[in-house]
Amino acid sequence: MPKPSAFPTASRGPGLSHGQLLERAAFALQMGRFADAERLAADILRASRTNTAAVTILARALLAQNRGAEAIAPLEKAARRDSDAGIETLLGAALGGAGRRDEAIARLRQAVTRRPPFLPAFQELAGQLHKAGRLDAAVAAVENGLALVPGSVDLELDLARLLIHRNDRDRARTLLRTALDAAPERFDILTTLARLLLLEGDYTEAADLYRRALAIRPDDVLTRADFSACLLEMGDRDSGEANLRLALRGRPQMIGRTTYALVQSSHGRFFFRPSEVAKFLGEGRA
Repeated sequence: MPKPSAFPTASRGPGLSHGQLLERAAFALQMGRFADAERLAADILRASRTNTAAVTILARALLAQNRGAEAIAPLEKAARRDSDAGIETLLGAALGGAGRRDEAIARLRQAVTRRPPFLPAFQELAGQLHKAGRLDAAVAAVENGLALVPGSVDLELDLARLLIHRNDRDRARTLLRTALDAAPERFDILTTLARLLLLEGDYTEAADLYRRALAIRPDDVLTRADFSACLLEMGDRDSGEANLRLALRGRPQMIGRTTYALVQSSHGRFFFRPSEVAKFLGEGRA
């Protein structure tokens, strides 16, 4: 007998109120069950076309499935009814995903004028500007958000990442240290600062940050590969190679990243073919 879905659709729950369906749709979205969230939100909208919460869940579910273009029409209708920064931000993301970058940026510039400030609007605007090759404008967008909400760790992290792309490493490092002081267990801050320090050759501190990050997410293979690169540069070849084996184990897609870490290090090894790297890391023998 087929196993029933953990997230019943409206057809499986007759008589449920819109509020109950919304709760189920939101929970499905939170748990990554995007198809279920989409179906539930669509069921609500068939009965109540102006339900903004359902439009939001539907749009987020479609964006998560790389089908943002399908979210444009319901989002545009919702935006015409109400000047809602959340809806405008989702619409900007959907337009950008559909290749309508100029329209996306225009919509997001409108969203960042709403008050109180809606931080995701600043983040999405910066992201769309960066994708359009307008790095300085992207930096300015995040700076404008920080001027309105000083101390926002998320915006400080976004700004630091953009500054790294602009090769403004000193300012990026200062921002990342400030953000890490405010949120010492944030995996994304730990790895971003560690990556910057790795690029700058500060392998000891970078390795310490990667250790802290891996204590939070031990299965993050990209972080483990970067950690291995630090260890190799520090001359700890045994530990570096052992961590590369952990990163590669059962993940053939990691062969490029592990090969790069192994052969580019000043204390690494040289191989003529990727198959030799795979054999070496798989068997743990030269």
